Amino acid sequence: MNIIILGAGQVGSSLAEALVSEANDITLIDQSEESLRLLADRLDVRTVVGNGALPSVLKSAGIRSADLLIAVTHSDQNNLVACKIACQQFAVPARIARLRSADFLDEELLSERNFAVDFALCPEQEISDYIAKLIEYPEALQVVEFAEGRLTLVGVRAHAGGLLVGQPIRAMRDHLPAGVDARIAAIFRETRPIEPDGDTLVQEGDEVFLLAASEHIRVVLQELRSVQGPVRNVLIAGGGNIGARVAQRLENECRVKLVERDAERAAAVAAQLERTLVLAGEATDENLLIQQGIGETDMFLALTNDDEDNIMAASLAKRLGCQRVLALINRRAYAEMVEGGPIDIGLSPAQISIGSLLTHIRQAEVARIHRLRRGAAEAVELVVKGDRRNSRVVGRRIEELPRIPGAHICAVLRGPAVIIPHHDTLIESGDHVVVFCTRKRQIAAVEKLFQARSGLF
Repeated sequence: MNIIILGAGQVGSSLAEALVSEANDITLIDQSEESLRLLADRLDVRTVVGNGALPSVLKSAGIRSADLLIAVTHSDQNNLVACKIACQQFAVPARIARLRSADFLDEELLSERNFAVDFALCPEQEISDYIAKLIEYPEALQVVEFAEGRLTLVGVRAHAGGLLVGQPIRAMRDHLPAGVDARIAAIFRETRPIEPDGDTLVQEGDEVFLLAASEHIRVVLQELRSVQGPVRNVLIAGGGNIGARVAQRLENECRVKLVERDAERAAAVAAQLERTLVLAGEATDENLLIQQGIGETDMFLALTNDDEDNIMAASLAKRLGCQRVLALINRRAYAEMVEGGPIDIGLSPAQISIGSLLTHIRQAEVARIHRLRRGAAEAVELVVKGDRRNSRVVGRRIEELPRIPGAHICAVLRGPAVIIPHHDTLIESGDHVVVFCTRKRQIAAVEKLFQARSGLF
C-alpha cells in the first residue's frame, strides 16, 4: 500500500517502522526536519517537511496516489482537517486520525459528510484501558484480550514457588481443575524466545505468556506464581490526560491519590474527579511519598510526560516499599533497560496504540492485533474465510499447515467455544484463530497463509 503518515512523533515513527517492514510505501510528513532526518537514516521511507493539514504539502507528499492517510500529529485539529482534505479534495480511500480530546469522538462529527475519519484512535483512552487491566491482574507484565474479551493472554514473570517452575510444560495439565484448559503461547528467557513444547522446562525468571478463556485465566496464573491480592491503594504521579483518565477509571474501585507538580493543573484535575485525593507536589519528593503511605501502596503509576521523572519516581517508590510500580516510558531503550530491575513494568504508549492502528491497516482478515514485548512479538486474531478450494487452512488439521518458524496457533474460537488446539485440530471456515508470533518478521507470512484467494487451487 501507498501510505502517508502525518506526524513523526512516537506513534508515527513506531507505526512507520512496523509498516515499512511489510513492503508498504511510506511517506512521513512532519514540521521537524531533524525528526524526519533521524527516521530516514534508519528506515526506508520518504519524508516531507511541512504542515500536513495544508493541501500543498499533501500534494508534494503524493496524496493523489495514496491508499491510506494516517494523521497522528499532536494536534487534533490538524489531524481532522487533513482527513477532510484527503477525502474531499484528493479522494483518498481510507483515513485514520489520532484524537486526544473526547469532544471529537462523535460518530456524526467523524462521518464522511463532516471530517471523514474512518477510524479514530484515542491513545490516552487505550492506555487507560490497558493500565486498568494491569490493575485487575497485578502479577502480570502484559494483559491483552481477544474475541471481545472471551480469551485473555497474560505475560508474567515465572517466580520460585510456582507449581510449574522447574517442571515440563506438560505437567501443567495435571494441576488444572477439570474443564480448565490453557496454553503457554511463548517463553522468553533473557530476551531470547524459546519455542515451547511439552518437554520444555519453565525456569525462574522466564517471561511466560499464558493463554486461556477469560473465566479461567486466574486459575491458570497460579501455575506460575502466587497470585497477588487485589489492588486497593493506588498512587498516580502526573495529572495530565493519561493520569487524569486513569484516576477517573480507578477511583470507584480503589483508593486513589494523584500527585501533580503544577498547582493550577492539580486544581483543575481535582475539580474533574470525585473520589481521588489530588496533591500539588513532586512525585520524586521522598518526604511526600512517605507522608502518603507509599509503603502501604499496592500500585504506583508514574504517568507524567517526562521519561526520566517517571523512572526516578517509580524507582524511589519501589525503594520506599511500594509493592508494584509502573512507569510510562516513551523511549524504547529506556523501557528495555529498566524493566525487571526496580521497575516492574515499563510501559510504551506508542506500542499500546500501534495494535489498534495495525488492526485497521492490515489487509488480511484481521480481527485484533496486540504488540507484545515492546513490538518484538505480536499476537494476531485472524478470521478464517473461504473453503477448501480457495483457502490453504480451511478443512485442514494444524499439523498439515505449512510451518512458519516463530509462529504458533494458540487458540481457536468457534462460535461460543474457546478451543485450546492440538496438532490434529481441524480449522473451519468462520473460526477465529489466535496466532502468537515471536518473530515479527513472520507476521506477513502468517496473514498470507490465512487469506482466501480465488483460483488458489
